[in-house]
Amino acid sequence: MTWFEPAIDTATPPTQDEESKIIDPPYGDITDVDVLRDALHERGIKLVLDLVMNHTSDEHEWFKESRKSKDNPYRDWYIWKPPRYDEQGNRCPPNNWHSHFQGSAWEYDETTDEYYLRLFCKQQPDLNWENPAVRRAAHDVMRFWLDRGADGFRIDVINFISKDQSFPDSNKTVLGGTEHYACGPRLHEYLMELGAILKEYDAFSVGEMPCVHDEKELVRAVASDRGELSMIFHFELMDIDHGVNGKFSPATWALSTLKSKVNKWQRFMYDNNGWNALYLENHDQPRAVSRFVHDTPEHRVASAKLIAIFLAFQAGTPFIYQGQEIGMTNVPKEWGMDEYKDIDCLNHWKLFKDTVDNNTKTLLRGEYQKKSRDNARTPMQWDDSAQAGFTTASSPWMRVNDNYKDINAASQVKDPRSVYHTYRRVLEKRKEHMDIFVYGDFELVDEQNDKIFAYKRVAGNGDAALVVCNFSTDKVVWSSGFEAREVLVSPTGKQIGDVRAGEIQMGPCEAIALLL
Repeated sequence: MTWFEPAIDTATPPTQDEESKIIDPPYGDITDVDVLRDALHERGIKLVLDLVMNHTSDEHEWFKESRKSKDNPYRDWYIWKPPRYDEQGNRCPPNNWHSHFQGSAWEYDETTDEYYLRLFCKQQPDLNWENPAVRRAAHDVMRFWLDRGADGFRIDVINFISKDQSFPDSNKTVLGGTEHYACGPRLHEYLMELGAILKEYDAFSVGEMPCVHDEKELVRAVASDRGELSMIFHFELMDIDHGVNGKFSPATWALSTLKSKVNKWQRFMYDNNGWNALYLENHDQPRAVSRFVHDTPEHRVASAKLIAIFLAFQAGTPFIYQGQEIGMTNVPKEWGMDEYKDIDCLNHWKLFKDTVDNNTKTLLRGEYQKKSRDNARTPMQWDDSAQAGFTTASSPWMRVNDNYKDINAASQVKDPRSVYHTYRRVLEKRKEHMDIFVYGDFELVDEQNDKIFAYKRVAGNGDAALVVCNFSTDKVVWSSGFEAREVLVSPTGKQIGDVRAGEIQMGPCEAIALLL
């Protein structure tokens, strides 16, 4: 979907011709959105659209106009700066900020001899939110979709829209510049403007907010009395395996680290009138089974079920990414570099492939297989037919994961013991016991255990549940210290007699949820 072009100074609804351009033709047209909206609403499902407000395409009419000349009316819709020059007279970017996809965050444009800011790839120029016309256009876009029946938005990197207008150099060696635009000086002013529109429509919002190291900034964005966003995606869990040199450098983590991060955000949001957005996968992250547990053939199914129980019984709103509900895994380790599509991964490889030794190349390829965004972007595995039922074409844009015959939706829907049905049971129990799992408090249990992640949820009336997850591949006998009265979810079929004595025999990668 693209932004339609409103008048610069007045909010005007798009014409019929403009509406025809809102959807890129290969993906259909605006009537397809209407069909989707109606089909969802008939089933009691909300339509939440992805909204990108920090940048546009370089093929957008706004940017085409902006780059024509320095005095074009759209010039100030983007962030343009003249070059700097070093002591040798070489042209340099305006500052040393890094792109999130490697290299400089600035792109030189010969037409006007200036650089434009693009925090991501060169085809994604950043909008200038200091310009009131840009903000009005953003508000127009929100109203357009809300008037058309959308129920809310997932808003891409929303905390990047306010930049320090002095554009100072960064002292950071990894992702330099983030300290000057991740939660910039006017962010909350802008979010309150968006929040007022969302409140007017009683609409939902979840904002993506990476690179934030001050928790107060995040809670300001979601506190119920602030009027900004409904909830946010923070990234502290997603950085757990990033090394000192960034995402594609190796790092190891212990279960104690995961416990610390989960407990921090569970307590922080609960204690500060905020709300958690719970996720372990999305389009930018590797598969949770491969990343957090074990995707080997003997442990993959149990690990996928563990993820369901571990995530969805926490405090907050769980977000389940396509394929997570059937336990899809990372791409095969045998993938060659010619199979990756992720621009972040490919740009990183270009920086090093001709300058490092073979051992380092092997290490880098291992990190790409673990962390590339392509892990989440292989075609959805619907069944065991050609191309996993994803397309009738000879090949999709990216090849299907080799394991689609073993991992696919069709087989799991028919199998009551599948990962898919574990997700169903977990979500049913979460809804059945909303006083505990939606509104209850969170308490970490047995914090020092290096194999078991256990936590308790407690409702205001004292009702409580216990969730126990064995993240190891060992059999573990765990003493809970609690008396259980009902087994809520047990993928291995445990009954109350198996746990009533307060001692639980946990198999490799096994998880269980109990009422206390």
